[in-house]
Amino acid sequence: MSKRPFLKTLAVLLTLGAAPAMAAQCITSQNQFGAYKAGLAQDAAAAGVGQRGLQALQGATLSGITWRFESNPASQSGVSQGDPATFLAKRSGSSAQSFVNRVQQKVNANANTFAALERSYGVPGSILATIWGLETSWGGYTGRTPIVDGAVTLASYCRRHPRFESHAIAALKLADQGVINQGTQGGPSGELGHMQFLAGNWARFGVDATGDGRADPYNAVDALASAANMLRANGWRAGQPFGEGTANFRVLSAWNDSGNYQRAIAYSAERVR
Repeated sequence: MSKRPFLKTLAVLLTLGAAPAMAAQCITSQNQFGAYKAGLAQDAAAAGVGQRGLQALQGATLSGITWRFESNPASQSGVSQGDPATFLAKRSGSSAQSFVNRVQQKVNANANTFAALERSYGVPGSILATIWGLETSWGGYTGRTPIVDGAVTLASYCRRHPRFESHAIAALKLADQGVINQGTQGGPSGELGHMQFLAGNWARFGVDATGDGRADPYNAVDALASAANMLRANGWRAGQPFGEGTANFRVLSAWNDSGNYQRAIAYSAERVR
């Protein structure tokens, strides 16, 4: 199917009122994905998504791994231990101490960068380097799922819709802006880059920390600065403790709402000098 008829038809529907606006309806079967995309196209166009974003949506295919995760939520975390050391060991595939040692190495090797980020945003390097390690093994694995496919599939699934439709539309806007393209890969839920931001969060908090004129989720410095920016915007208090029960610990829920994950961040960061 050519792209031009799809876009032309959509434009006619939206501008001439040939048919009533149809908001995207969530789906429970994979064979309904095309219908979901048609509804999302109208929502996206109404939200200001341009031609490149709509073309990315047209080319999106259902992500099998995303659908399987949503069909079996217990498979997503892989670990359910409340003890943070056990969680870190399972998550990293090594011991908790080995993970903490790697965090320490990253902080030491990038001391000036982390110090500058803490001056600017108040978030310690130990926190940022721990999240970086948990999300992508310090950039070693940023995902193999096309971001638009993952974001749209997640938004389509009734258990997740409509909470995640805004992130799917944000991913289409990032395609408009050239931040990502149809083939850019990330996590199975449409997560971006080194710190695995959802697209809507990147749109809100993404920072050009390198000064090259572009906030790039696949640039480690931009991604780390953006994570610090997000935590600060959600109430992080510079120079204050972040152990369980503190105000800063509660801010970590803005990053990930899993108590296991939050405890693991605090556990690791507290052990880094």
